[in-house]
Amino acid sequence: MTTGHRITIERSSRHVRVVRGEQVLAESDRPLVLRETGCPERYYIPAEDVRLDLLTPSGTHTYCRFKGTASYWSLPDAADLVWAYPDPKPDVAEIRDHLCFYDVEVM
Repeated sequence: MTTGHRITIERSSRHVRVVRGEQVLAESDRPLVLRETGCPERYYIPAEDVRLDLLTPSGTHTYCRFKGTASYWSLPDAADLVWAYPDPKPDVAEIRDHLCFYDVEVM
């Protein structure tokens, strides 16, 4: 990691839910919370707790030098709404098989 840049990942006991319109896209009692210098706190939800059947893979990919290459999924009315790191860097390996949404409800 670069000096001054830090990423921490821990299991959260919080309940997180992702809703778009009337549709629940994800709901989990076992998210990971990722805290990264200069970024908002993000909840990574296990793939089993995400309605992948409602999402369409996108052609978008982005690269983070700390986490690796992200893949994205969309809804018909919301492009690149969710992302994941299918092959994350070793320092953040825990986020493999987890997806992250821009907007989540945390209870």
